[in-house]
Amino acid sequence: MQHTIVKDTCIINEGQRIYGDLLIKNSRIEKIGGSIGIKARVNEINGTGKFLLPGVIDDQVHFREPGLTHKATIYSEARAAVAGGTTSFMEMPNTNPPAFTLDLLQQKYARANECSLANYSFFMGTSNDNMEEILKANQLKQQICGLKIFMGSSTGNLLVDSPLVLEQVFANSEMLIATHCEDEPMFRQKFADLKRIKPHLEASDHPIIRDEEVCFESSFKAIQYAKRNGSRLHILHITTQKELQLFTNMIPLKDKMITAEVCIHHLHFTANDYAKLGNQIKCNPAIKASYNRDALWEALNDDRLDVIATDHAPHTWAEKQEDYEHAHAGLPLVQHSLQLMLHYVNEGKITLEKMVQKMSHSVADCFQIRERGYIREGYYADLVMVDMNQPSTITKENIHYKCGWSPLEGFTVPATIDYTFVNGHPVYAKGLFDESQWGERLYFNRD
Repeated sequence: MQHTIVKDTCIINEGQRIYGDLLIKNSRIEKIGGSIGIKARVNEINGTGKFLLPGVIDDQVHFREPGLTHKATIYSEARAAVAGGTTSFMEMPNTNPPAFTLDLLQQKYARANECSLANYSFFMGTSNDNMEEILKANQLKQQICGLKIFMGSSTGNLLVDSPLVLEQVFANSEMLIATHCEDEPMFRQKFADLKRIKPHLEASDHPIIRDEEVCFESSFKAIQYAKRNGSRLHILHITTQKELQLFTNMIPLKDKMITAEVCIHHLHFTANDYAKLGNQIKCNPAIKASYNRDALWEALNDDRLDVIATDHAPHTWAEKQEDYEHAHAGLPLVQHSLQLMLHYVNEGKITLEKMVQKMSHSVADCFQIRERGYIREGYYADLVMVDMNQPSTITKENIHYKCGWSPLEGFTVPATIDYTFVNGHPVYAKGLFDESQWGERLYFNRD
């Protein structure tokens, strides 16, 4: 029987700071707070001066397996995730082949079971012609994080543009529906219009083509589908001030039928950064003008935006160096989301307690994840210990992504990840990985 005790630490959980010890017994949290004595043989960790947080749960990543493994693999990106304090992830269906059937989805689960250092779940993909598979997936709603709809095209060929199909999906899915919202005809027209007057486009044109109107119109449509059908809708990566009027903070998260996510790159970068980073920060939806970022921060803190994610989307350096029209859209981010948010804690943009809420508690509540996302006795010991007195600089030498680069290179974050525990196992400790135990499949409390 394995016991680990973290001594004399500051535990951040459910809006409180608890000073004392935490005992892990096998995969679970056994006891929290005070001075804990134990007679059994125990692995003792000194937490003095450190913060112990619930592990980050990232509800939107792209790990590229199967079919796109020259960019990333489940193993490589889950490894990067735990190095950054992310203990669970939910991965998107735009792989090759896309996860449009339960058989293909199960293959992804089987692969993660063999190689993922973090806990995992995978979204079922939606196409214009896989309604039969979507209906079958309803029987597995406690085992699948949700259904993903691309209402605007991004990476891969997963666009759902049939109004009839969209109506049927919203009417018949019993799972959470997560949407990528950009109006396809609208941004294609904007691209064509701009191309006529400016033949050679560049990265800074991206937010002009995929602008605020493109995002708002699609998000508005998704919400209308959800309201008509009583669906559980989660809109991914909100980027605009205008969209924020679509969401509320007047009811508790547990009672919301429509929720929203913001991603760290939309909280960090603005359109001004295209001049320096160019296609490195080309992503869908686009990084936009700074007033949108300011509005996102306000909505995050007042609970109109419910969760923080990364939309981790790695591409090779060569794929990002192509001309604007051919450069792939997406940023690798999962290793540094927690450390970047801790930078903003230091800057006073968000409290440590609110950050934990948005990266752990609220993700667990939003998806109804079973026994994770909180530091509670009896819950899985998915934990991260951070040292806020040990800054570190992001460099190519300490990046664990298979793609080997980050748009954050050269940025100094204020904290170091000392330990990451996944199901009680210290998978990452003082810069070293212990790969003797894999993560586990996430399950969901759904009727």
